[in-house]
Amino acid sequence: MSSYKRDVRILLVGDEKVGKTSLILSLVSEEFAEEVPARAEEITIPADVTPEHVPTCIVDYSAQDQEEIVLQEELRKASVICIVYSVVDEDSIQRLTSYWLPYLRYTLGDDHRTPVILVGNKVDLTDIQTLESILPIMNDFGEVETCVECSARTLKNISEVFYYAQKAVLHPTAPVYNPDEKELTPQAKKALTRIFRICDLDNDNVLSDEEINLFQMKCFNSPLHPQALEDVKSIVRKNVTDGVNDGITLKGFLFLHTLFIQKGRHETTWSVLRKFGYDDNLQLTTEYLSPKLFVGLGSTTELTAEGYQFLVRLFDKYDEDRDGFLSPTELQNLFSTCPIMPWGPDVNNTVCTNADGWISLNGYLAQWTLTTLLDMNRAIEYLAYLGFNYQQESQLTAIHVTRDKKIDLEKRQTGRNVFRCHVMGAKSVGKTAFLQGLLQRNLRYVATLNRQNLSNFTINTVQVYGQDKYLMLHEVDLVMCEMLTPTELDCDVACLVYDVTNPQSFEFCARMYLKHFIDCKIPTLIVASKAEYPEVRQDYELTPAQFCSRFKLPPPQRFTCIDKVNHDVYIKLATMAAYPHIKGLFQSSPNTYLQVGIGLAVAAALGFAIYKFVHTSSTPRR
Repeated sequence: MSSYKRDVRILLVGDEKVGKTSLILSLVSEEFAEEVPARAEEITIPADVTPEHVPTCIVDYSAQDQEEIVLQEELRKASVICIVYSVVDEDSIQRLTSYWLPYLRYTLGDDHRTPVILVGNKVDLTDIQTLESILPIMNDFGEVETCVECSARTLKNISEVFYYAQKAVLHPTAPVYNPDEKELTPQAKKALTRIFRICDLDNDNVLSDEEINLFQMKCFNSPLHPQALEDVKSIVRKNVTDGVNDGITLKGFLFLHTLFIQKGRHETTWSVLRKFGYDDNLQLTTEYLSPKLFVGLGSTTELTAEGYQFLVRLFDKYDEDRDGFLSPTELQNLFSTCPIMPWGPDVNNTVCTNADGWISLNGYLAQWTLTTLLDMNRAIEYLAYLGFNYQQESQLTAIHVTRDKKIDLEKRQTGRNVFRCHVMGAKSVGKTAFLQGLLQRNLRYVATLNRQNLSNFTINTVQVYGQDKYLMLHEVDLVMCEMLTPTELDCDVACLVYDVTNPQSFEFCARMYLKHFIDCKIPTLIVASKAEYPEVRQDYELTPAQFCSRFKLPPPQRFTCIDKVNHDVYIKLATMAAYPHIKGLFQSSPNTYLQVGIGLAVAAALGFAIYKFVHTSSTPRR
C-alpha cells in the first residue's frame, strides 16, 4: 500500500495557558478571541483552502478537560504534533525537554517517525527571541522538524505554524536528510541515484541541458530558463568538485537535493521522489510497481509496440561498445535501477546469445516476451524499476491482452504474436536438444553446455508466411506430464517427441495424446528425433505414421541437429499455432502446409495489418 498522506491530522499539545486553543481560534476566525474555552472543538479544513491542497484536521488537547489516555490515543493518530510553549514562560520552554519530547518518545517509541513542530507563542509580549535556546533541542531530538515563533493575539505567523505542520507531514525531513551528518540519508541517495540513471538517457553519467529540461517538464511541468540553468550549474561548480561536466553529474545532482533540503525546500526533492514512485518511507509504492490489469480466461499477455520501443532504447543505451550484444557488465548496468538482477545464468540457454554467452538484441527482446507471457506482473514491476513510467503514463501501455482463444477459433484467425508450445517426451528422447535447436544450436554445441544452467524454456522468432512470430518451447517435466490440469495444459500447440532409435519411446507420445489432447482443440505435432539414425520399429500397436493417420494428425516430423538444425519443424509448430482452426489440413503429407502457403500468406498479411491498425502494436525491431 502507498504511504502517501491523503490528509493531515495536526495535534496541538503543551502546558496550560501557553495559548494552544487561542492559536486555533485565531487561525479560523482571523482575529484574537478574548474569551477562550478550555479546549477547541476538532476542526476540519477543506483541501481547496489549504496551501498543500489536502484536507487538514486540527485537534486541541486540554489536560484540564481530558484524561491522559485520550492524549495517548490522539498522539498515535496524529500526523504531526505541535508542542506549544510560551516565549515569556521559561518553565514551559524547559518542559519541552524535561517532559513533552520524552513523553512523546515514551508513548510512540524512541524511534517514532511522527514529525514534531515547536511553536513559541506570545511573541507580542517580548522583544527577545527564543530561537537560540531552541536550536540545541532540535539537534538533540531529530523528530523536531522546525520551530516557529508566533502570536495568537496579533496573528503573526499563525498561518505559517499550520503550513509548516502540513509540510512536515507531506515533505518529511527524517527519511531524506540526516541533520547530524548534514547530508542525505543512504536511502535518499539510493533513490536519487536510481532517478539520475533513469534520466541519463544516453548513459554518459551526465545530465545534459536537454535531459535536465525533460526532467523539469516531467517533474514540474515547466522547463528551466537557460539563464536559470546556468545559475544552477554555477552554484554546483562553486560547491562541488566534479559536480558539473558540461551537464550535471550524479555528484552535482545529489548536492542540489541536499541544498534544497538545507534551504527548507523539501517539497522540491519530494516532488521528484514521488514522480518516480517513492512513498514517505522511500519505498516504491504498490500502485507504481503493480497497477492492476485484468487478464481473462483464455487470454494471454504480450508486449505492445511502446513496450518493445522502450526496451530497444534501453538496450541501445547500455550497449556501450555498440556490438549488438550485452556483456555481463553491460547487463548488470542495465538492471542497476532494479533491487535485484532478474535474470539468472539460465537465460543464456533460453534465448539467443553470441559464442561468449552475451545476449543479443533478439535474445533480450525474446526474454522480455517470455516474461510478459509467463509472469505479466513481474514484467510490469521491472518495467517500473527501469523507468518506463518516466517516458509513459503507466507500464500498462506496454502490455497488450489478447482476446480469448475461443474467439480466435470462431473467427478463424488470431492476432497473437507469441505462441506457447508444450514439449513432452520420454526420458532421453532429445527434448533438450530440441529446445536448444530453436536457438540454432546444434548437438555438438549443446554437449558443451553446463546442464545446471539449462532452462525448461527457449524462445525465438519464427517466420510464419512472412510474419515474425515468437515461438516459446516449454519442456514439461516428465512427472508433471501424467497429472497436468486443464490450466497447466493450456498452450497454443503441443509437440510430442520420440526417439527413432528407442523402440519404447513412442508409447509415451501415444499415451500423452490420448490422455490430454485427443478431445481438445490444441494442434499436436509428433516429432521423430535423432532422425539421422535408422528408425527401429516401435513397441506399440500402431506405427507412428499409422497413429497420426488414424487421429488425423500431421505425419511425424523428422528432426536432426547433429550439425545443422532442421528448422522446418519450428516453422510448422508456429504455423499450426497460428492457424489452429485448420487442424486437419496438415494431415496428408509433410509438405501439405506448403501447398496452402499462398492462401494463408495472404490471410496472414491481411490479418496482421488489421491487428496492427486496431491495436497499434507492431513487430519489434530486430
